[in-house]
Amino acid sequence: MAYTTINKSGDYFNTKLYTGNYSTNAITGVGHQPDMVWLKSRSFAQNHEMYDAVRTATKRIYPNGTYVEDTDTAGLTAFNSDGFTLGSSNSSNKSGDTFASWNWKAGTGQGSSNTDGSINTTYTSVNTTAGFSISSYTGTGSNATVGHGLGSIPKMIIVKNRDNTTGWGVYHASLGNTKYLQLNDTAAEGTASTFWNNTTPTNQVFSIGTSGWMNNSGEKYIAYCFADKKGYSKFGSYTGNGNADGTFIYTGFKPAFVIAKRSDAGAAWVMYDSKRDIDNPADHRLLANANNVELVGDANTDIDFLSNGFKTRNADSDSNASGGTYIYMAFAEEPLVANSGTDGVPATAR
Repeated sequence: MAYTTINKSGDYFNTKLYTGNYSTNAITGVGHQPDMVWLKSRSFAQNHEMYDAVRTATKRIYPNGTYVEDTDTAGLTAFNSDGFTLGSSNSSNKSGDTFASWNWKAGTGQGSSNTDGSINTTYTSVNTTAGFSISSYTGTGSNATVGHGLGSIPKMIIVKNRDNTTGWGVYHASLGNTKYLQLNDTAAEGTASTFWNNTTPTNQVFSIGTSGWMNNSGEKYIAYCFADKKGYSKFGSYTGNGNADGTFIYTGFKPAFVIAKRSDAGAAWVMYDSKRDIDNPADHRLLANANNVELVGDANTDIDFLSNGFKTRNADSDSNASGGTYIYMAFAEEPLVANSGTDGVPATAR
C-alpha cells in the first residue's frame, strides 16, 4: 500500500527560524523556493505578515488583522531558490529579535490565469503534487466560481480582500459550505450563504457569494487553497476531552506544523511547529489571530507531536475543551512510512 504521495515533505513545506539583523538578510535552508511565506516575530509584539509570489515580493498582508494590502520595500524583497531575502524592516527583521517563518511551495512564481470559473483569475500558482495553490482575482459582486487549479477538492480555503478592511474568510471542509471562520478573529463559526454560496468546492473551482470579504465588485482578492495529500497534509476536525490525557488526532505523518481553532465557540487560532519545539511537549505557542509575543512553558497549552499525528496534553479551551469541536490544518515533517526508493523506515515519535 502507498503510505504517502510525498516522501520528502521539506520539498514543499518547511519552517525556518531566523534572527533579525536590520539589514539585508538572506534566509536560506528552506529546502525549496517558497511561493508563500508567513512570518511572525517571536520575541516582540508585532503583526503576522504574509507574502506570496502571485502578489510579488514586498506586497504584504496581515493574517491577524483586517488591514488592506500594503507595500514594504524593506520587508520580504525576493523569493530565492532556497529561501527568501529580507530588507531592513523592523517588523520582519528587527536586529537581534527572533522570528519564525512558514514556507510553502506552489508553482514557483506568479503562474497564469485560470479560466475554469466564472471569474478568470489574474494569476494562479499551483502545485498539484503538494495540493496548494495561490489565486488572485477581481470580485464581481455576484455569485461566482473561481478556478483553483488543484485537480482535487480543496479542504481548506483562506481568502483576503486586498483593497478593503474586511476580515479573512476561511472555508474548512469539516464545517461544510454554509459555515465560515475568520482567521484574524477568535469568533466561533458563522453561517452565511454570502461566503461560499452554500456550495462545496469541486476539483476545479470554489464558489463565492456576495460578501465583501469574498467578492466586492472591482476589488482585488487573494485565495490560498489546500487539498489533503496522504502522508504530507491533513485538514480535519476533532472533539476535545478537557484533560491532560488529551485527544489523539491521527494524520498519517509526524507533524511539522499544526494550526488548530475551536469552531463551536470563541477561541484563538493556536500555532505549533517542530522547529520551535524540538521535543515533546510542544509548549511554544503563537496565535494566528494576534500580534502577541510567543507564549512559552504554559503546561495548560501543551501538545505532543507523534509519529502518526498529534495529541493534546491540556485542558485549555483553545485546543481541548471537553466536548469542544476543533478544526485543524497540519503539514508533515516526515510521512509515517516513506514509499519505495527511500529507506522505508517508519517515522518515530520524538
